[in-house]
Amino acid sequence: MEPFGLAIAAAGLFLAGIIKGATGLGYASCALPFLVLSIGLKPAMAIVLAPAIATNITLVVTTGYLKETAARFYPMYLAMVPGIAAGLAMLLWVDQAVATKVLGGVILFYVAFAMARPQFALGANLRQPLQAPAGFLNGIITGLTGSQVVPLLPYVMSLQLDADRTVQAINIGVIVSTVVLSLGLYLSGILTVTLAAGSLAAIVPALIGTSIGVSVRRMISVARFRKVVLFTLLGIGVLMILK
Repeated sequence: MEPFGLAIAAAGLFLAGIIKGATGLGYASCALPFLVLSIGLKPAMAIVLAPAIATNITLVVTTGYLKETAARFYPMYLAMVPGIAAGLAMLLWVDQAVATKVLGGVILFYVAFAMARPQFALGANLRQPLQAPAGFLNGIITGLTGSQVVPLLPYVMSLQLDADRTVQAINIGVIVSTVVLSLGLYLSGILTVTLAAGSLAAIVPALIGTSIGVSVRRMISVARFRKVVLFTLLGIGVLMILK
């Protein structure tokens, strides 16, 4: 890998940590666009694994409602497993440029959803039946692009849970997806020893960035910073589609 590409990747990992700490936006969804443009989709999916787990595991442990959330959403989490397998099969089959464009589309959807913050509620009669389909589709998108929050985020938000339960449901889903994706990338030959070592090393800039982001959140207007970040991701998403 060229030194310039490495520098851009390291900066992206660090910046994604700042964004997560300051705004709460998903780490992988913020890091992947920078990594993909500098090192390509498949290596980016491997590199982001360890920092994605590291930046979410603390939230899972400290947010509470772990057993309650796991018991409530286990059909969705289980459905992610075959979905990720299907997504990885597609990743190995389709041209990487096509998968990159799909990721660009996912990023645009994520940005649009985060900007709009739609207030919609899923009917009580649909909440349980849609768990497995939402998990399976989320798995497909995760396996194909590495992004782990679509349609997980819209589905959980539509349940209108309190903040802690919402965060917990999403973070458990992200960790389950990341662990399963790690195994799938290893079995498919994408996650090499070199990339695994790089992923572990990436934890450091990610956590440093997250810590700085938490401090930034106390000093600036989070709403303004969040808007700048989302417009940046919007531009990168468009670049991915046009690339």
